[in-house]
Amino acid sequence: MTEQTNCVVFQTLGTLSGKLVGVATLNMEKALNALNMEMVRALTTQLTAWADDDAIAMVVLDGAGEKAFCAGGDVRALYQAARELPGEIPEVTQDFFTREYFLDHLLHTFDKPVLVWGDGIVMGGGLGLMAGASHRVVTERSRIAMPEVTIGLYPDVGGSYFLNRMPGHMGRFLGMTAYNMDGADAFYVGLGNHYLNSSDKQPLFDALSSIDWENDVCANHGKLNALLEAMSSRCAQPMGESILEQHQAQIDALMDGELNEIMTRVKAVEDAEPWLSRALSTMLAGSPLSLHLVYQQSLLGTELSLSQVFQLELGLSCNCCSIGDFAEGVRALLIDKDRQPQWLYETVEAVPQEMVKSLMTSPWDPQNDPLRTLGQ
Repeated sequence: MTEQTNCVVFQTLGTLSGKLVGVATLNMEKALNALNMEMVRALTTQLTAWADDDAIAMVVLDGAGEKAFCAGGDVRALYQAARELPGEIPEVTQDFFTREYFLDHLLHTFDKPVLVWGDGIVMGGGLGLMAGASHRVVTERSRIAMPEVTIGLYPDVGGSYFLNRMPGHMGRFLGMTAYNMDGADAFYVGLGNHYLNSSDKQPLFDALSSIDWENDVCANHGKLNALLEAMSSRCAQPMGESILEQHQAQIDALMDGELNEIMTRVKAVEDAEPWLSRALSTMLAGSPLSLHLVYQQSLLGTELSLSQVFQLELGLSCNCCSIGDFAEGVRALLIDKDRQPQWLYETVEAVPQEMVKSLMTSPWDPQNDPLRTLGQ
């Protein structure tokens, strides 16, 4: 086996119809299946091949072990590059984000059904994979979040697309607070669209092999939907109520208006329930620069196409690594683990609008954008 296929295991399951189910298992269990460059390359190569293979009826993405589908991106290489070349955009940084976003876009635009088994931890880069899938299964053990505000980044991997399609100001709330969703929360905001129990995984794989798959892609989507809905109705542990759904009005009121108004409101919250208290504490400890970026991101609305979203995020992510808070955030959380980041600006109010604007401005002319051909 090559290194590429050590970190992602590819296999095909035979079915009674004669068609095959392609299965890609992220295989970095000790790292909670966090995405590295080799995994991104291997997935892109294999998914592209499966898209063109008439024998493949559908694709499944899952993660090794029982703790996580994918806990994010492996940011250590990006941290090292940012430390070695401060103020610049190293090739490794540009290459990683370019390839990761190309993969995410590939999943969003994949014709055949793609099922993501979103059991356990799904964060950051893992959510980028999941959000692009047509069938997004969450379970009673799912823990889903966009925690980038804690490392000086912002919810990328298409977050500018899917967060702005959530109810009310929910996307803004999730981006600013890194709130940890359970399966019911993820289902409510549309990140999950099917619910099963973690113990249903093997029965699901067995059932996939007995479906009468066809050459018709639309028919196969329908057959997979029908199977998942039938299994969901028989879950031993039904999906509970979503805290986010119960508190949508409160979240909307908290996150409404200008950023300075939001910060004033958040700081004034007292005696909050534990779910909200944890979320707001994370927000107030996060990068002030990141909070500005999440706010700007939430103003984008739904005008941008999927390709435009990834082109915008590529420039923004590279800028965060070169001139933003990313290197310091990763140092404090993952390298030294002192959890005492020295952010570029102490408060949201201290961040100059010029700095926000420079981060939001692409470092490339449109004709040189590494993702310029996306969607063409």
